[in-house]
Amino acid sequence: MNEILTWILDTVESVDPVLRTLLAGIGIMLETSVLIGLIVPGDTIVLVASTAVDGVGEYFALAFAVIAGALIGESIGFALGRWFGPHILHSRLGRKIGEDHWHRAQRYLDRRGGPAIFISRFLPVLHSLIPLTVGMSTMRYRRFIAWTLPACVIWAFAYVTVGSLAAGSYRELSRNLHWAGYVFVAIIAGFLLVAWGLKKLIVRSEAKHMAAIDEIGRLDDDSGDDDLDIVEAGPDDEGSDAVAPDPSNLDAER
Repeated sequence: MNEILTWILDTVESVDPVLRTLLAGIGIMLETSVLIGLIVPGDTIVLVASTAVDGVGEYFALAFAVIAGALIGESIGFALGRWFGPHILHSRLGRKIGEDHWHRAQRYLDRRGGPAIFISRFLPVLHSLIPLTVGMSTMRYRRFIAWTLPACVIWAFAYVTVGSLAAGSYRELSRNLHWAGYVFVAIIAGFLLVAWGLKKLIVRSEAKHMAAIDEIGRLDDDSGDDDLDIVEAGPDDEGSDAVAPDPSNLDAER
């Protein structure tokens, strides 16, 4: 395994650091842009690029490039939602994604406001739909960025740190241990397993805020927790900025 893994890591490292960093930023920009995130595996691109990190300078350069790419991608999603949201929603691709996913994103934003933006960055599907849904709402761009920035920072440093740590540990151990490749695989697999588990926990804890009204009773019965209530955005939270109108009604208004 060491020979194959060394060849892969050396191949990644042979790419010019500036180009490698730029490609990672572009990859995550596409991953966080509206709908493209359902196709482009941005997390994989960042993990691969981070295995070639050499030194503190490259580490922070890659992390900041990923953060910038994520913010640009989410800003594109926000802008497209504000300008073309209903047209995208009713397009062939929008219909292929499914009405349930769109309504789920809208309900989540309605009920959670800003926290929905932060949390959705770590959830599949929603991290691509929420920026567009926010763009179709009355929430201002600066409030959207204020919520998504810390999530992007946490996400970027988590992936860059794990990838660089796994590769660095492997290079140190491979000089003396023939099974060093398994250490690399264990670190990456362990991180992905923890990330998957956290996503499942978040989805479970946030399910009530994403559910339709007629589903909430079933969720209460399943969880056995009768103390949870829908969190509506009030005057002291996001106010009118957190309200996302039904995208299907925007065509008539426009």
